Amino acid sequence: MDPVSRDLDRKSMDPRPKKEATADLQTRMGDMQIGGGDDMLIDDYDVVDEKTDVAIITPDDSIDEPTEPQADDYEAMKERILPMLPDLESEFEATHTWHIENYRSMTRKERGPKFQCGGHPWRILLFPFGNNADYASLYLEQGHDEEDKPKEGWYACVQFTLVMWNRIDPSIYSCHTASHRFNSEESDWGFTRFAELRKMFAARWDGSGRPMVENDAVNVTAYVRIYKDPTGVLWHSFENYNSKKETGMVGLKNQGATCYLNSLLQSLYFTNAFRKAIYRIPTEHEAERKNSAWALQRLFYLLQTSEEAVSTQELTASFGWETRHIFEQQDVQELSRILMERMEERMKGTDAENALAKMFVGKMKTYISCINVDYESSRIEDFWDIQLNVSGNKNLDDSFRDYIQVETMDGENKYFAEGHGLQDARKGVIFESFPQVLHLQLKRFEYDVNRDAMMKVNDRYEFPEVFDAAPYLSEGADRSESYLYQLHGVLVHSGDLTAGHYYAFLKPTVDGHFYKFDDDKVIRATLKEALEENFGGDYANMVNGHTGVRNPYTRTFSTKRSMSAYMLVYVRKSREKDILLNVGEDDIPTHLAKQLDEERAALEKRRKDKEEQHLYLSISVVTDDSFRSYQGFDLTDWTNDPNAPSTPQTYRVLRTSTVGDFTKNVAESLQLPPDQVRLWVMVNRQNKTTRPDQPLPDLNMTVAEAYTKFSNRDKPFRLWAETSAAVENGKAQWPNHNLSPSLPPPILIFVKYFNADDQTLRGIGHIYMKKTSKVAEMIPAIQQLMGWSPGKDTISLSSTSSSLSSPSNPTVTTPSMQLYEEIKHTMIEPMKAKATLQQAEIQDGDIICFQRVLSEKEASVIASTGGYTDAREFYDYLLNRIMVTFYPKIGTEQEERKFTLPLSRRMSYDQFSAKVGEHLKVDPTHLRFTTVLASTGKPKQPVRRGQAATLAQILVPSLSTYANSNQRSDALFYEILEMSISELETKRNVRVTWLPEGVTKEEPIDILAPKNGVVQDLMAPIQRKTNLSDEAISALRIYEAHQCKIIKELNPNTVLASIPDYATLYAELVPDDETHAGDEDRAIYAFHFDKEPIKTHGVPFKFVLKPGELFRDTRERLSKRTGIKGKQFDKLKFALTQRSAYARPTYLIDEDELYSMAIRSDDQLGLDHVNRTRLFPGKGDSIFIR
Repeated sequence: MDPVSRDLDRKSMDPRPKKEATADLQTRMGDMQIGGGDDMLIDDYDVVDEKTDVAIITPDDSIDEPTEPQADDYEAMKERILPMLPDLESEFEATHTWHIENYRSMTRKERGPKFQCGGHPWRILLFPFGNNADYASLYLEQGHDEEDKPKEGWYACVQFTLVMWNRIDPSIYSCHTASHRFNSEESDWGFTRFAELRKMFAARWDGSGRPMVENDAVNVTAYVRIYKDPTGVLWHSFENYNSKKETGMVGLKNQGATCYLNSLLQSLYFTNAFRKAIYRIPTEHEAERKNSAWALQRLFYLLQTSEEAVSTQELTASFGWETRHIFEQQDVQELSRILMERMEERMKGTDAENALAKMFVGKMKTYISCINVDYESSRIEDFWDIQLNVSGNKNLDDSFRDYIQVETMDGENKYFAEGHGLQDARKGVIFESFPQVLHLQLKRFEYDVNRDAMMKVNDRYEFPEVFDAAPYLSEGADRSESYLYQLHGVLVHSGDLTAGHYYAFLKPTVDGHFYKFDDDKVIRATLKEALEENFGGDYANMVNGHTGVRNPYTRTFSTKRSMSAYMLVYVRKSREKDILLNVGEDDIPTHLAKQLDEERAALEKRRKDKEEQHLYLSISVVTDDSFRSYQGFDLTDWTNDPNAPSTPQTYRVLRTSTVGDFTKNVAESLQLPPDQVRLWVMVNRQNKTTRPDQPLPDLNMTVAEAYTKFSNRDKPFRLWAETSAAVENGKAQWPNHNLSPSLPPPILIFVKYFNADDQTLRGIGHIYMKKTSKVAEMIPAIQQLMGWSPGKDTISLSSTSSSLSSPSNPTVTTPSMQLYEEIKHTMIEPMKAKATLQQAEIQDGDIICFQRVLSEKEASVIASTGGYTDAREFYDYLLNRIMVTFYPKIGTEQEERKFTLPLSRRMSYDQFSAKVGEHLKVDPTHLRFTTVLASTGKPKQPVRRGQAATLAQILVPSLSTYANSNQRSDALFYEILEMSISELETKRNVRVTWLPEGVTKEEPIDILAPKNGVVQDLMAPIQRKTNLSDEAISALRIYEAHQCKIIKELNPNTVLASIPDYATLYAELVPDDETHAGDEDRAIYAFHFDKEPIKTHGVPFKFVLKPGELFRDTRERLSKRTGIKGKQFDKLKFALTQRSAYARPTYLIDEDELYSMAIRSDDQLGLDHVNRTRLFPGKGDSIFIR
C-alpha cells in the first residue's frame, strides 16, 4: 500500500457535515497535476530542469520524454495517473465521466449520475462553490440510497483519481488521487480543496489559453479501482475494531511495557499441545493468586472464551513482579526458559510430567575428536532453544552452519588426549535430535566494539516457511522420521535497544493463515507480512529523495528496517497435528471454568446492581448481637470487615417498599416475629458518634420517605433494630415514648462491660431508665443483664463471671462496680452514684461502661502481664490501637510466616517486642525488627532497641523527609537471632565473598563477628557455611579489595575494626600454583578492566609468575586460575600496568616473558574485556518468576 495514500486517509482530510470526508490538496504529497497549478505538489519525475549547461547526458539517459496524454484518452490517462499499487491485486475497475452544464447555476451540493463498479453503485459528489472553502470540492461517493442499503459489513478498498478537464481542450485538466476503505460509516472520500474557484474561471488556466470552466461547462472523470483485501484490514482505521468478530481470537492488554510478554504468551497459547499440558496441571487445591500455574491456566482459559482482550495482571502478580518490573523490557529467551522451568516443576508427579520436555527438548553433542588417533571426548546435553548468530549470516542455514562449524586444534593449541598425549583434534557441536517444537532465538542484539555499547543488528536475515534441519544432525542420529519444520510463529521487535515494541505473527492452525498479534489487536496477515517484511535489511523502493523511514518508537529516520524477527517457532511437519491439535471444553479443568463462571456472574450482578442502584436504598442495621460482638468505641465500627460479626448488616431495599415490609425482613434475619422488632433512626452527633435517636413511627411510610424525613441526604441510612423480650398476650411490650407531657419518657441506655481479667470491652445490652433515677439505681438492671443476683457488694476473684451476655448463667454475687460515661474517644468520665441521670445529662442512645473494682493484688497481677486495670486505660489503648503486620526478614515464605497483632501506638520497644515474642514463643530479647520500604516492600533500616521512642514514632518518624515518608506505617520485618540484641550490639556484620571456582563464581557470606575481633574469628563461620574440612580451612586466604583491586592480604591477627566499611573482602583457598611455587617464583596482583585501567570491574586475584615462561604458556595457567575458558577466554586481552589510576597499559603478546617485565613493586596484571554488568544500563534486576 502506498504510504502517501495511507496518510491521506486520516491526516489530510478535513471533517465536514454528514460524514462527508474531505482532503486538503495542499497537504497531500505525491498528487499529480498536469497542465499547471502553482499551488500543486507534483512528483519529482515531472520536474523538468531547464539548466542544460549542468546536465550530464549519458547514452543510458538519452530517452525521449513521454508525451502527456489528453484527458479524453481514458486508457492512457488511467495508466498515467492511477498506477497499480505494489503487492495488491485489482478486482474491479471503472471509468466514468460526468458532463456538467450550467456550472454557475448549480446548487450548493450536486451529485452526478450513478455508475457501476464491483457490482455496487458509485457517483461523483460536487460542491461547485466549495465546502466551506474557496475551492471547488470533489468527492467519490458510494451510490446506495436509503431503500437500497448495502449489506451489513459491506466495504470496498478503492483507489481512485478525480479529473476535472476542459471539454473543448482536454489538455487542460487537474487531477488528484486517493485511496480509501469505503463502508456505511465512511461513504464518501475526496478533496475539499480540489481547484481554486478564482483560477477555474480565470481567462487562462495555469498559463494556457483557456479557462478550466469554459462556456459554463466542464467535465469530471472518475477512475475507480477496487482492490482485493486478503487480510480484511486493508486501509482499516481500526476504530471500533473487534478482534473476536473479525478473527475469532482476542489479544492481550499491555500493562505498560509487557508487549514482549504478550508476544511470548500468544505463541505458547497457540502451541496447542502446550496449552493442553498446562490445563493438566492439578491446581484445584492451589487456586490462589501466587500460583503461576493456576494464573496461566486462567489466562489461557480467558483467551479461549473471552470476547475482548485479556489482562495479564493476574499472571504477573503470580510471578511476584512489582510495578517496576511491568515497565521494564526483559529478555524473552530468559523469560521463556524460566516459565518452562516453573511449569516443569508444577508438572512433576502429575499426569503432565515430562510433557514439555517431549515438546521442546532436543539433544546436542559437544565433542573433541582426535584426527590421528581413535579418541573422542564428548558430552550430550539437552537444549530447550537454540541461539543463532544473525551478524555475518544471510539466512537460517548460514546460522546453523556457523553454529556447528568445526574448530581445528593443532600447533600450539593441541588437545591433550588421555593416554595419547597432545594430539591434533577437531572441536565442535552437532545435533543428535531436534524437538517437535523448535524455538530459535535470533541474536539481534550484540555488543558493538566501535560504539562500546549493545546495538541492534538490523541486517537482512532470511528464514524459510519450511526448514530442513536434517543437514545439521550427526551421522548416527535417528533419521527414521522427517526433520522438515513448518514455520508457526515469528516474534518481531520494532525499534532499537532503548525504545521499541514487540508483536508476533502466528499461524494457529495447520492449514490456516498467519495472524498478527499486536497486544490487544489480532489482525489477519499475509505470508509476506509474516516473513519477508521481518527479514530486516534496507527498505526497498526508496524514491522521491527520501533518506529513510521514520521509526515510530525511536523517532529517527533510517534506511534499514527497524522491524525484524528475533524469535522463530517451527513445528515438525510430521507432528503438526499432534502439536496443533484441537483444545476443547473437555480439556479445560472443571474447577477453572466453574470459578470463572462464578466471577463473571458476580461481575454481571454488580453491573446490574449498579444500573438499578437508583431504585434501591442501602440501609445498615445495628442489632443487639452485633453490639455484643463489638469491642471498641461507640456502638459499632462502620468501616470494619464486612464478614465480622460486629459489623452492621447492610440491606439493599427497594425505595418503594414500606418500613413495615423492611421490618419483616430484619425480623426474619433475626429469626423473630415482626412485632418483636422495632427500628430506631440513628443520627450523627457533634462528638462524632452515631447513636439511636427515635423509633420509626409509621410502618406504612416508604423507606425513601423515611430516609428523606429522618436522615441527611448525603449520609448513609443507619438504623438500630431493638428486640423486645417482654411479651404479653402474644404482643411485644415496648417502653411508651408517647406518654403525656407531664410524664417524661424513659431513657434508652446502652451498657458495656470492661472485664479486666480477659482484657475485653464488650456490649451486654440496653436498659431503660427514668430521667429522675439516680446513677446507682442502674445497678439492678445491670445485674439482670449480667445474670448476677442481688446481694452484698463484694465478690472474690474466683467467683467472677466471665460471661457477658447470657442471663441464664449461674447467678453470682454482685461485685463492687465503677461506672463511666462514654462521651467521646478521649473523654471517658466516672459517674457519681447519687446524681440523677438528668443531672448527668444522659439521653437516648448514651453508653454507660462499668467494671469490677479490683483489689491491689488483683491489679498488680494483671499489670504484671501488660494488661490494663482501669477502663479508661483500656479505652486509651483502643484509641491508639493499630494492626501491625510482621514479616520474616529472611526466607521466601513471607506470606506463610507473616502474622498481624493489635498493638498500641504508645507502646515502647520492650512492650511491643514482648507481644511479638509471646506470639512467636521466643525470648523477646532475641528479636530484631526492621522497617519496611513502602515502594518496594523491602527492608529499610533496623530498629534500635535502646531508642526512647514509641511504636508510633518508629512506624511514622516525625521527620517529614521523603526517606521517612517512604515507609510503611503498618508493618515491620522481624528476625529471630541466635543471640540477644544486647549481645548483638557488641558485634559487627562482615560480608565476605567466597570464591569456590576461580573468579567466575561469587557467593556472599554474612558473618556476625565481635567488633573488637580479628580476621581469625571469620574462619569458623566460613567453614560452617562452605562445609570445608579442617585441612582445607587451613589453606584459606582472605584479602581486602577496593575498586576491584587488591589492597592487601589479611593475616589472622588483623583487627576487624581496622578494615574500612567500603572495602570488599574475598576468601579463597590458596591455589596449587602458590602452594607448590618454586623459590624463584613470585606473585603479582591481577584485576579486570574495560579498555581503560580506571574502568575496573570483576574479582581481583593473586597470580604466580614463573621465570622463563613465555606468555602463551602463562595464558593457559591464567585460564585455569580464573576459571574462564573457551571463546570467552579468547576474547581477553592482557596488559601490564601499575597501581596508579593514570598508568598506561602495556599489552602483552605470546612471546613476552611477564616474569622479567614485571619488576616494579606496583606492577599489576590487567585483563581487558567487556564489563557485561553495564551493557544494559536501563535494565533492572534479572527477571524472575516466584
